Amino acid sequence: MALDSLAIAPADRVLDLACGPGNFSRDFAAAARRGLVVGLDASDSMLATAVRETEAANVAYIRGDACDLPFRDGSFDAVCCFAALYLIERPLRALEEAVRVLAPGGRLALLASCARGPIPAAALNAATRGVTGVRFFGREELTGALAAAGLRHVEQRVTGLAQFVSASKPEVT
Repeated sequence: MALDSLAIAPADRVLDLACGPGNFSRDFAAAARRGLVVGLDASDSMLATAVRETEAANVAYIRGDACDLPFRDGSFDAVCCFAALYLIERPLRALEEAVRVLAPGGRLALLASCARGPIPAAALNAATRGVTGVRFFGREELTGALAAAGLRHVEQRVTGLAQFVSASKPEVT
């Protein structure tokens, strides 16, 4: 799903936000053959695993804060954050940063939690977040934030308690 939504071209610059052990970073590197993939994570142990398991020369790993990305505006053609946004303390700030570093015409892909059913996200979070550390997003929370940030083609697919969201940044006219 990430590769389809990001449509990575052979020379693209790709950010794998909260990359963990680099599983997606390695797949992105194969697609961005002449491009650069940057995996960013806050965990030293995850990054050590990523470095150890990555053979591709077009991947770099950086320890950093998703809420304060060390990159210039518009640095990446594609940004992915899969299965991590719900663990970040200030996830909407991390989303703002992802949008900031996305180049005009760039693509964004997210895989996050999604509250469904009769219990609102706030109530679900109050009951579970302290125990699990996982935040549940309201059904329109991420899509609304991306639309408010000016992204286009915002699409969402919900399955169970997960949502896949993709969007693109408008080209500069």
